[in-house]
Amino acid sequence: MSRVDRKVRRRLLGAASAFGVLFAAACSSGGNSTVADGDLPAEIKVVSVTDQTGTTAYVGNSQLKGIELAIEEINDQNYLGDSKIVLQKRDSASDTQTAVSQATEALTDKSVSALLGPVLSAHAVAIAPLVERAGLPTIFTQSGSEGVVIGDYTYRATAPMETYFVKALERLQQQGAETVSVLYNAGNVTLAGLGEKTIPEGQDKYGYRILSSTSVQATTQDFGTTATKIAGENPDAVIVLLVGAGNSTAMSQLRQAGYTGPVVGNPAAGAGNLAPAGAAGAGMYWATDFSFHQKNETSQQFVEAYRAKYNGENPLNYAAEGYDATWMLAHAAKNSGGASRDDLQRGLEQVVAEGFDGALGPVRFEGNDMRVDGVLVEWNGTEEVLLDGQESTE
Repeated sequence: MSRVDRKVRRRLLGAASAFGVLFAAACSSGGNSTVADGDLPAEIKVVSVTDQTGTTAYVGNSQLKGIELAIEEINDQNYLGDSKIVLQKRDSASDTQTAVSQATEALTDKSVSALLGPVLSAHAVAIAPLVERAGLPTIFTQSGSEGVVIGDYTYRATAPMETYFVKALERLQQQGAETVSVLYNAGNVTLAGLGEKTIPEGQDKYGYRILSSTSVQATTQDFGTTATKIAGENPDAVIVLLVGAGNSTAMSQLRQAGYTGPVVGNPAAGAGNLAPAGAAGAGMYWATDFSFHQKNETSQQFVEAYRAKYNGENPLNYAAEGYDATWMLAHAAKNSGGASRDDLQRGLEQVVAEGFDGALGPVRFEGNDMRVDGVLVEWNGTEEVLLDGQESTE
């Protein structure tokens, strides 16, 4: 666990402990009617706790679109017979205490069969011990830090970024990059882990040497000084691990400083975040767990259905993850023949043992943690294009 992971986990486990009192008190009240083992009730209640407003609303709302599409398909197909999944949406508004409070409300309502968890690691790390204690099957998406998948009832339908980020390092090696300079967001647990562990540890395997590694805080908006320093180092490649609009700013400033070479990014550079940089953003590529261009049959079936439901909009990876997380619950209920919490937990054991083909392509698991092959995409100055030999079906 990285230094950042330890610090975040200590802080957030304190938040979870504070809500333990609320959890214990609510449990003693008995909650609503419990779903019986081996029963597929007319309505299977699932609660989603995610950011519909706040700083990461663009992630949470995309996730929700995938969840709602999956539920529509499951119900319309009568996949669970006469039983229908009913979604109760909660807006955590990018606030940890709100997320924990909403999750606690769900886990103490015995009529709730499962939880679709939030996208932020801060929220997930605080919630995970509570749902484990309550025995509430919970599937998180995103939430890439340690302390999220901690037992039988916690699952993650997003492959940890470091498991597919290596595709970008392999491409660096293919490009013959011998020196790299790194800029990363130390306030993001996942990106900090890449910057402080994955990339340094990859030097021997992938044949590059780090010239400099600069960390910035999540609130940093201007990377001009760092861009000038990096350009002066004249590296063969640059690795930029930032969130959202920061990617566009950093690319523009790197080009203005005179750096013209390739840049490795991360999935947070997608979703149109490089568009403001235009041609200055060309040459940034990144590994991601999903692209609407990828040609897997089940991925393209998802893309087609998503576009039909959302007026031609192309899905983001967050939507694909939410979609697959929801189908995991449906497969679990199908496997076990019931929708109680214990039924779903047993059904999910079979899901993770067998894997499945979903929006993300072929899905497999290590423990309760998802793994996918991932793909490489690049911003060419006007749009994202697939890099790793998989041509678009369009």
